[in-house]
Amino acid sequence: MDTIDKKILTLVNRSLPLEERPYEKIAGSLGITGQEVVERVRRMHKDGIIRRIGAVIDPRRIGWHSTLCAAEIPEERIEEYAACVNSYPEVTHNYVRSGSPNCWFTLIAPDRDRSREIISEIEHRLEVEVLDLPTSRVFKIRVAFDIE
Repeated sequence: MDTIDKKILTLVNRSLPLEERPYEKIAGSLGITGQEVVERVRRMHKDGIIRRIGAVIDPRRIGWHSTLCAAEIPEERIEEYAACVNSYPEVTHNYVRSGSPNCWFTLIAPDRDRSREIISEIEHRLEVEVLDLPTSRVFKIRVAFDIE
């Protein structure tokens, strides 16, 4: 990653311009072409630096249900766990941490019933108990990193 990549990341992370050609706007502030911005963003996405570009929506504001889940998964079953949990489009994040429980994921579904259904399916498929920790209060939603 060079300085231009870092500047692009900082600008996109803060706020992607809501315009017909947002990359042209970014390019103008960096002194490069819109096509170069697109190519750099594509490369950073391919390289796994950028996971996704999209809106951050508060699920509760649209009537949806979100929850943090955790399970204790033996090391030799981590790949099986990841494949199972990642098979649900409602899962937004999935990660392994040290300590117990060691596997955590976030789930956003249209309603509590669908969340319970997914958790139950995961428990059945993996033969584990999933800890369900629904969101009760959000303290922080916006993070903007200065990559430069």
